[in-house]
Amino acid sequence: MSQLVHLNALRAFEASARHQSFSGAAEELHVTPAAVGQLVRGLEDWLGSPLFVRGNSGRARLSATDAALRALPDIRAGFDRLALGLERLQEGAIRGVLTVTVSPAFAAKWLLPRFERFQAVCPDTDVRLETHLKPVDFLAQRVDIGVRYGTGTWPGLTAEKLMDEEVYPVCSPELLRQHRALRKPSDLEGVTLIHDLSMDGHAEFPTWSMWLQKMGVPGVATSRGMKINNSAAVLQAASEGRGVALARSVMARDDLAAGRVVRLFPEMAFPSALAYYVVYRPESAGLPRLQAFRDWLLQEAAAMDESAAKGHK
Repeated sequence: MSQLVHLNALRAFEASARHQSFSGAAEELHVTPAAVGQLVRGLEDWLGSPLFVRGNSGRARLSATDAALRALPDIRAGFDRLALGLERLQEGAIRGVLTVTVSPAFAAKWLLPRFERFQAVCPDTDVRLETHLKPVDFLAQRVDIGVRYGTGTWPGLTAEKLMDEEVYPVCSPELLRQHRALRKPSDLEGVTLIHDLSMDGHAEFPTWSMWLQKMGVPGVATSRGMKINNSAAVLQAASEGRGVALARSVMARDDLAAGRVVRLFPEMAFPSALAYYVVYRPESAGLPRLQAFRDWLLQEAAAMDESAAKGHK
């Protein structure tokens, strides 16, 4: 038997043992039950011993012999190693699928509006974008690269800073026209505050209480208002005139540029202790698709910083 026939026969044997039938194995392997049976019989002839105890009825479940049961764990481990080797071969090219994880808000407000530029640079890379509110296990979920917001430390991942940001109040132009007295932070008393709960519980995630304390503004109630657990939805609510939101500058940039929201008290800067990081497993650093996407992210962030610097001049 040739090596290829050996491999096909072993796969047919393993699937038959797992399903305990040729028909179940045939469905998985997309061949006929007769083809599976022929491959298994060929392997048995080559070995000189049976692999299954067959019943009198053709419909009886297959029962692997003791020798076959002892061999199955090694055969399955071998197929797992072959699959891993094939993945390694696929990783050597920029063509293929790159799995990217980001938060839903970052995808909506920053990544997707810029994504056509990556496709223009790397048209042969197919991106599978997964959005999650909470961090995912890169290994278990088979994620290649992602962008996370935090302090830059995540066990098992390499983190490269992508962008810093600041936080500031924003509202719709219409709401500002209705509340012309919004000239200083203390004027926020009596205005609906929109709270971002997307990282509720993180000690360093900016809140209204933190911002007002930093600005030295007492007496503004922060316990009430609209509470939303998605930063993109926070900006959407602000643009619709629902209240004043404490916006994250990276998320709000395009909304500000388009005039959907306006920044209040622009002279009062409050840098966030958290930042955006490109994250990936160290062992995946050499993957060409990953390198291309990481480089593109860093270039986009640098271009945004340069544009912002020119705007301040």
